[in-house]
Amino acid sequence: MISTFRWLMISCSILSGLTRPVAGADAAAPLRQIATIPLSNVNGRIDHMAVDPVRKRLFVAALGNGSVEVVDLEKGVVVKSIGHLREPQGIAYAADLDRLFVACGGDGSCRFFDGKSLELVKNIQLGDDADNVRYDEKARRIYVGDVGLAILDAASGKRFGDIKLISHPESFQLESKGPRIFVNIAHDGFVAVVDRNKRAVVARWPLTEARANFPMALDEANHRLFVGCRKPPRLLVLDTASGKMIAPVLVDGDTDDLFYDSALRRVYVSCGVGLINVVEQTDADHYRIVAKIPTAAGARTSLFAPALNRFYVAVPRRGPKAAEIRVYEVLP
Repeated sequence: MISTFRWLMISCSILSGLTRPVAGADAAAPLRQIATIPLSNVNGRIDHMAVDPVRKRLFVAALGNGSVEVVDLEKGVVVKSIGHLREPQGIAYAADLDRLFVACGGDGSCRFFDGKSLELVKNIQLGDDADNVRYDEKARRIYVGDVGLAILDAASGKRFGDIKLISHPESFQLESKGPRIFVNIAHDGFVAVVDRNKRAVVARWPLTEARANFPMALDEANHRLFVGCRKPPRLLVLDTASGKMIAPVLVDGDTDDLFYDSALRRVYVSCGVGLINVVEQTDADHYRIVAKIPTAAGARTSLFAPALNRFYVAVPRRGPKAAEIRVYEVLP
């Protein structure tokens, strides 16, 4: 439990962050928009994204459109649309295998595509509502959230098994220096801690300050887990050693993606109300919002690509205005 004195200190810090002027689109900001890439043929909701940093391609899971849009980032155009997909949601690219993985919620599949030709290699049937995808490069395994976590060999597609969960997982993060997976269980308002060697849940961390915990990011070096919640809108910072809450940060509503920038010690939170919140990590225990950058209504999914020094935000179609990807340069 956090002492009364510490809660007072945290509350003062939050209020200070709220009253401090934050940078907008026209001020010196940590993110500067440098391009807009139209997605002229995309309708409906846009879900997650992945990047091929060598070929400089962005993969966009256009869930409502039933497609994955392939964007040439140098030319700023869509070069291919992979269609006939049923609600593509999660997406990951493995550079070492040159392979793209797409999880589709509509038919519970995970599809493997060749990275060069973008031709379908395998179609693996999983459980209901296949969603987020994560790649374990060391083990060359793919984890897909469905009714639990499905474990697939990233080369052959062989299914090794499943990790059972109490309900559908949202975002999850894999430790690179340990066996744990941290999983958002949004329906029940807790973080499940999974040992991927044992293939079992080893701890549950209830969230009492906020619920509807969807996006997540990990600062492994400082033992911090960032959990984005919608009810009420909060960024919760947890200690990965104990699960204790370190700091709550008031963010804007309807977040679906967030990312930790280890080089600049920031958290980028894309919020569907039409803002990117940039949160500064002063140290492992202290955080403040330093910028709120306007985007557009419904722009809640995003991708941070440190290899390209870029941050991408997906803006869905709104009336006559076409869908688009907004490209931001990350500034120190």
